[in-house]
Amino acid sequence: MKLPDDFVYSQSSLQDYIDCRRRFHLRYVQHLAWPAAVTEPEAERERFLRLGNSFHRMIQQHILGIPEGILGAQASGDLARWWGNYLHYPIADLPDLRRAEVMVSAPLSGQRIEAKFDLLAIDPGERMVIVDWKTSRRHPAPQSLADRLQSKVYPFLLAQTAPDVGFGDRILPEQIEMIYWFADFPREPHRFDYTESQYQADEQTLIGLVEEIGRLEENEFERTTEAARCTYCPYRSLCRRGTSAGDYQAWNEDAEVDLALDFDFDQIAEIEF
Repeated sequence: MKLPDDFVYSQSSLQDYIDCRRRFHLRYVQHLAWPAAVTEPEAERERFLRLGNSFHRMIQQHILGIPEGILGAQASGDLARWWGNYLHYPIADLPDLRRAEVMVSAPLSGQRIEAKFDLLAIDPGERMVIVDWKTSRRHPAPQSLADRLQSKVYPFLLAQTAPDVGFGDRILPEQIEMIYWFADFPREPHRFDYTESQYQADEQTLIGLVEEIGRLEENEFERTTEAARCTYCPYRSLCRRGTSAGDYQAWNEDAEVDLALDFDFDQIAEIEF
């Protein structure tokens, strides 16, 4: 099996592979767009994803120096609540030097892997903190987040690329922390310290996944045996795992947001003020 020459791995693509090999193949090898809704009603899911994207952009603009009053002037409903929580319940003990929407990439076993940090907070020479803003309606258990590929890819890549983002020498894994902050649960962030042993384990895990994908033949990208994972997958009818979209009210958007295959954030306009 040969991936496109310009293919770059990410936490999303690797999570897709872990969840369902066939989904990975359909999405990243065949580039197949399948006209199926992820949830019913689909409009509610799209509205929720748009609000989450708007919230991320508001924070980015705030970090760049736009006054909070201007940013929040036109926010209402969920977005206004999230914005108020962001302002009133800041993350404790976060370094003052901050950069939003930081892109990093590094080589990995003959391929490349990339990530975009919502926020990178730095205490030069001491520590670096990755912050990921979550707008999920549920507050996940810490272990469920620790098991996601994001919690492995992000700190691993920061340890690899710290000098490239302009902050001196290579940072030690023990100087890295990752924080998930929840817009609807602002006083209950999940914080994960990093260690050298975790770094080494993550490196072996990620290399193993990339090399395993590269060894597979086309017919070895089988659909998952866990049919419940198909409920919110747009390829479910193609794979003969049902034709009806999942219930929006039961949608676990934190775990399944990577399944928004047909939702292109680049097409969303900037918030107007």
